[in-house]
Amino acid sequence: MKTSFAVSLQKTKFGAIAFGESFTSIISKLKELGYQGVELAVRNPKDIKGEEIEKIINNYQLIVPAIGTGQAFIEEGLNLSSEEKEIREKTIERLKNHVDFASQWSSLVIIGLIRGNLPLQEERKEKALAYFKESLLQCSELAKEKGIKLVIEPLNRYEVNFLNTIGETLEFISSLEDDNIGILADSFHMNIEEVDFYQSLIEAEDRLWHFHIADSNRWAPGFGHTNFAPIFQALRDLNYQGFVSAEILQKPNFPEAAKQTIDYLAQVAP
Repeated sequence: MKTSFAVSLQKTKFGAIAFGESFTSIISKLKELGYQGVELAVRNPKDIKGEEIEKIINNYQLIVPAIGTGQAFIEEGLNLSSEEKEIREKTIERLKNHVDFASQWSSLVIIGLIRGNLPLQEERKEKALAYFKESLLQCSELAKEKGIKLVIEPLNRYEVNFLNTIGETLEFISSLEDDNIGILADSFHMNIEEVDFYQSLIEAEDRLWHFHIADSNRWAPGFGHTNFAPIFQALRDLNYQGFVSAEILQKPNFPEAAKQTIDYLAQVAP
């Protein structure tokens, strides 16, 4: 099993992620603890000194399995399903920058919060969903040019109002007929939305390309009440070869949360 830890490259309102003044110290700690990768959350890649980041990560011989994009929604309201054409176009351009950034490591690019929310009124909802499909497929075409794949993350109903479960997301991806788009499953969101952890993951089959781990309270695994046994049984039965990446609250602090996570995974994961 390959392990990684989600780290933000920019200050953000999103709390379930590591962030610090010294990126090097964070990467050094992850390497010391035995992580093989670091997942990078980036609001705007153009504001990042990419060569410096790449040098630090390469110095510590870590892999970057995925690039998070949700901060562009949280901080700026950019989203792929907006009823405003200008916002959709800005979002596609931003995701193109994320793809370019991801191409340094052949990382997945995550489509989570950046998909936005659909209007409640039925006619507007259908149009916004069509906008999302169109925008997502444009992003996928841009990603293909760089050899980059996209993953949609099913998020709980309190964060977005569509594609909340793995089953819904699989059905949506099937309608796209695009083999460049897969699924990122997240145990925190699954704990809220899924009826059966094991069955939901098994149904994802070879579309499951990335996995986020967090306990029921979004602390490190072992600090909440999630039963991870069926989750890891499913990953074993699927012969899952991707990363298990911690996206968690830094409680009580980053070093302890990172250590608790990798210690727990060493005991229960495949």
